[in-house]
Amino acid sequence: MSKLEILEVNGINYQVKVHYENRKNSRASIGKKTVNIRIPLFLNREEQFRELLKLKSWAKKKLDENLDKFNPEIQKKYENKDILKIRDEEYRLNIQFKDKKSISARVIDNTIYLSIPNNLSEGSQNKHISDLLSRCLASKRLPQLKEKINELNSKYFNKKIKNIFFKHNKSNWGSCSGYGNINISTRLLFAPEDVLEYVCIHELAHLIEQNHSKKFWGLVEKAMPNYKEKKQWLKVNGDNCRF
Repeated sequence: MSKLEILEVNGINYQVKVHYENRKNSRASIGKKTVNIRIPLFLNREEQFRELLKLKSWAKKKLDENLDKFNPEIQKKYENKDILKIRDEEYRLNIQFKDKKSISARVIDNTIYLSIPNNLSEGSQNKHISDLLSRCLASKRLPQLKEKINELNSKYFNKKIKNIFFKHNKSNWGSCSGYGNINISTRLLFAPEDVLEYVCIHELAHLIEQNHSKKFWGLVEKAMPNYKEKKQWLKVNGDNCRF
């Protein structure tokens, strides 16, 4: 008997496979993409629950300490004075490692100033830097994204939108909730403008069809006849679009 759970560590979701087996003791192991937990069947439900919490806590600590090793995605590394290119704009990174617990970032002209705790592992430092860069540039580019989505909506769909967000989402390029909230991954800041536009159209079409039926793809194609080219671009180049 087994079940699946999700364990979130530093904003990254890891799949946890919990196996209940005929065995004498409990154990946990961490693979590249999955945490495997094995618990004896002979334990009662309360004891099994305690063992599960204990092993999940152990796994979370190990994943946090070895983020660069166990991260299912390739961890991007940044150094002071690196140049970050977002389409036609370049940003110089000013990274300072300080003896403090908090993190911070701000953009002044075309320089991004980041303050990172110096007592973190290299993987955790890089994770914080990626998150901060994503957050800063999302804030700067959000007005343009809202303008684009509202323009496309008025032109092709004419549906009510509740909110538009940039999210540092690594599992998909965008999403549309049943409440009319549209989320676009900040990874698309590295993609060409027409590819970003395709994802916006894709999510807008979900305001009408919350599925991927023929009718849904018909809506996408009507708004962007060559959408398959953009979809293919993401498939080929998507791994390079990341903070």
